[in-house]
Amino acid sequence: MALDPQMQGFIDQLVAAGMPPDFAAIGAAAAKASSAAAGAMMGQGPDLPRIENLEIAGAAGPMAARLYVPEGKLGALLLFIHGGGWVLGTLDGYDAVLQRFAAKSGCAILSIDYRLAPEHPFPAPVEDCFAGLRWASENRTTLGLPADLPLVVGGDSAGGNLSAVVALLARDAGAPQIRFQLLWYPATTWDTSLPSFTENADAPLLDLSSVGGFSRWYVGDLDLSDMPATLAPGRAKDLTGLPPAYIAVAGHDPLRDDGTRYAELLAAAGVPVQLHNAETLIHGYLGYAGVVPAATDAAERGLSALRDALHGQ
Repeated sequence: MALDPQMQGFIDQLVAAGMPPDFAAIGAAAAKASSAAAGAMMGQGPDLPRIENLEIAGAAGPMAARLYVPEGKLGALLLFIHGGGWVLGTLDGYDAVLQRFAAKSGCAILSIDYRLAPEHPFPAPVEDCFAGLRWASENRTTLGLPADLPLVVGGDSAGGNLSAVVALLARDAGAPQIRFQLLWYPATTWDTSLPSFTENADAPLLDLSSVGGFSRWYVGDLDLSDMPATLAPGRAKDLTGLPPAYIAVAGHDPLRDDGTRYAELLAAAGVPVQLHNAETLIHGYLGYAGVVPAATDAAERGLSALRDALHGQ
């Protein structure tokens, strides 16, 4: 299907404001600056009764985090891991998105500012995210939340990758217990032979060259001849026993078939999974929820699946 016209209009605005067509061509430092400028265009989310900046324990020292608590009885504590190719992304850049998510989902959300590549390549982001999950599990009452509040993991793009990875790590460690995983257009297999990498090689805002650049910055000097599941969860030898998942992909995204393949692998392993393809949208559409109606609808579909899972539907 054709790209959503309102999405196209917003892309045109971003390009006019200096968003590069190919992040890999401009280098990591310039990509970070460009992404931060684009994030400033996303506006504000709804008011919440509590938004709190925190410092929590990361794998290598203190890590900044931000807590969002909506009105009413809470359904879960969602550890949200932001996207950005393991290179980009900030707490502020996702602030409006997570204000909306907290209000719409009825969940408290803990967003973490994990270390980023290329300064901190794999496995530093994995280590920080798993440390954040353990901290969240151990400090629910410290945060003023119910001690038995269910834990959920979720994120988009690289954050979807890291969410899937920490779900694997938690399963293998026997704790913390995760009720649900919410994965938006995640990188899971690192298999660029999948058709969508060719079909969407020139996709807006994330083309195939940019996918390669972010991947190189993240893995650094790692030997990929035996790719670990903590890098590519879709290559794990055993996917049984993982929490139920909602996986969202986008029609105009090189990673579309990657997320679809992970859904197939989870289903084959007996893991309950829902898959949704937003056929008219691009990679990164969460950032346009509240701005582009089709992106708003696609984002809220995932939040609805989360609410249903928490309420046993």
